[in-house]
Amino acid sequence: MFKRFKITVVGSGATGATTAHLLALKELGDVVLVDVVEGIPQGKALDMWESGPIERFSVKLIGTNQYDETAGSDVIVITAGMPRKPGMSRDDLLKTNADIVYQVAEKSSRLSPEAVIIVLSNPADVMAYVAQKASKFPHHRVMGQAGVLDSARFRTFLAAALNISAKDVTAFVMGGHGDAMVPLVRYSSAGGIPVEALLSKEVLDGIVARTRTGGGEVLALMKASAYYAPGSSLAEMVKAVLFDERRILPTISYLNGEYGEQDLYVGVPAIVGGNGVEKVLEVDLTAEEREAFRNSIKSVRDPLSLLAY
Repeated sequence: MFKRFKITVVGSGATGATTAHLLALKELGDVVLVDVVEGIPQGKALDMWESGPIERFSVKLIGTNQYDETAGSDVIVITAGMPRKPGMSRDDLLKTNADIVYQVAEKSSRLSPEAVIIVLSNPADVMAYVAQKASKFPHHRVMGQAGVLDSARFRTFLAAALNISAKDVTAFVMGGHGDAMVPLVRYSSAGGIPVEALLSKEVLDGIVARTRTGGGEVLALMKASAYYAPGSSLAEMVKAVLFDERRILPTISYLNGEYGEQDLYVGVPAIVGGNGVEKVLEVDLTAEEREAFRNSIKSVRDPLSLLAY
C-alpha cells in the first residue's frame, strides 16, 4: 500500500510558511504547520491548501498549536525561534532560541521517533546540536540547513558575474553559518570549468565577501530575515531525505573526528539520503582554507560553550 510522506514544519512565520507552501507545490508530502500563536498556522495552512486546485497539488496541509497531529512524521523541519533584527547578530539569539528549539525537538521527536530533523533556527549550527540533545536521535538523523542556502547565494553571485545561468554553476560553502563561513572558490566551477579560470581574484574575493554577508544584505534591505531562498533550501534537503536521493549537499552535520574535529555540528559537504546524513565527505584543504575553517569552527564552539547541553 502506498504511503504518503508526512512533514512537520514548526514555526509558521515567513520562513516556515514559505517552506510549507514549497513542500506542497513540489508534492513532497502532507504538511503539518505548527506554531504557538493560535489561528495563524491554521489560517495559513488552510489558505495554502485551498490553492491546491489551481497549483495542481493533491497533498493536504493542516495547521495546529499542538503536536499530536504531527505524530508519525517522516521529516521534522524546525524554523521556530525569535527572528533576527537589524543590528542583531545570530549569536544574540542564542539562549532564547536554544530554549525554543530544545522544547520543539523534545516534543516533536517523541511523537515521530523515526523522523529526520532539519534545523534552520539561528544560529543553525548550535541549534542542530541542541535539537540532537533534546531529541536523543542518532547524530546522523539531525542536521542543519545553512550550506545549501549559502551555496545558492554563492552560485547566484558567480553566475551574475559570468552572465550565465546559475544552473551551470557548482559551488559549496563550509563552516559555520555566519560571517566566518568558508566559500571554497577552488572547488567551484561553471560548466565544469574552474571559476578561477574565468574570473579575476579581485572579483572572486568580492563575491566571497558578499556571500559571507548574504543574509545580512537581505536583512538590511527589508528589515527582516530572508525566507524565499531559505525555504527553497529546506525543500531541497527534505526531498533528498524523503526520496533517498543521496545528494552531496553542504549540510550542518555532526563531526566525530572528521576534519580533526569532535562533538559539534558545522557545515561540511555530506551525502544526504533516507537516513539523514549518510556520510560526511572530507575534502583536501590548503593551509589557508584549513585555517579559515578552524576559525569558522571556533565561531561555532564559542557560543556552544555557553549552553548547558
